[in-house]
Amino acid sequence: MKFKLKKFNSDRPESFRFKLNCSLNRFLSFIKLVYKRFLNDDVPALGAQVTYYLVLSFFPFLIFLLAVLSYTPFTGSDILGGFSRLLPNAAYNLLDEIINQATGAKSKTLLSFSMLATIWAASNGISAFIRGINKAYDQKESRSFWRIKAMSIIFTLAIAIVLVFSFFMLVLGEMLWRFAFNYFELSGAFRNGWNIIRHLIPLFTMFIVFVAAYMYIPNRSMTFKETIPGALFSTFGLILISLIFSYCVNNFGLYTNTYGSIAGIIILLIWLYWSSIIIILGGEINATIRYNRKDSIKNRNEEQTNQFKGGKNEQLS
Repeated sequence: MKFKLKKFNSDRPESFRFKLNCSLNRFLSFIKLVYKRFLNDDVPALGAQVTYYLVLSFFPFLIFLLAVLSYTPFTGSDILGGFSRLLPNAAYNLLDEIINQATGAKSKTLLSFSMLATIWAASNGISAFIRGINKAYDQKESRSFWRIKAMSIIFTLAIAIVLVFSFFMLVLGEMLWRFAFNYFELSGAFRNGWNIIRHLIPLFTMFIVFVAAYMYIPNRSMTFKETIPGALFSTFGLILISLIFSYCVNNFGLYTNTYGSIAGIIILLIWLYWSSIIIILGGEINATIRYNRKDSIKNRNEEQTNQFKGGKNEQLS
């Protein structure tokens, strides 16, 4: 008994090649729309504005973070050590020097009433992000100054807590594993699983922070589902751009040869600038998906309305 193979028809709508082409075309169209919004909203200029305020708030935030660390078994060097792979050597050395000078002061100075002013200054960076994300969503700010400032302070505190928790998992995770290994007599297979988990948890907490930011920072209501694409892009985009930038600076030494003794400051500025663009671009991605969905629903409703009117006219005629 012979079986005749059916000829593959790539023009059939249900064929894999047809679906792949449609998906690829939709993806390319989406990239073009995001790029168009990137240019129209002048994201590079927004990133430069955010970077300016981040520079002013970055070092107050470090001082505040050191104050928080005084309640934990960590030190500033422990936190900075987690950035050793993400930051270029020049920027890492600059931050290390600043942290050593700050920790050289008495703890009472760090934990005094002036800490409130430090938190206030550190929140200015979040306020700049609020303006950038509102621009991405084409929204004008109508909320009061105090509401925006309260939101900025809350997110500043949240970022500090997330950083401490993330490095708790990375630094003390090995100690927890050794205790569990000896106490419960676990096999080596659990060690590999635990190492994966303790590296994924900081990524997950970083993702949750971006989801919360894209949900509550814009001056419009956003659902959890609508913020997922931009949050994923910002989470992995920040890590990727940091690794690439760190590799290029450490191996090619362009900025060190050009700027000399101030290379660390310049490199830190550029890193903050690209990080700002990544986060704002995450908002642009969410906004593009949201507006495209609204346009498609509107077009579908108009098409159904026209079909209904056409059928009704035929019945009357």
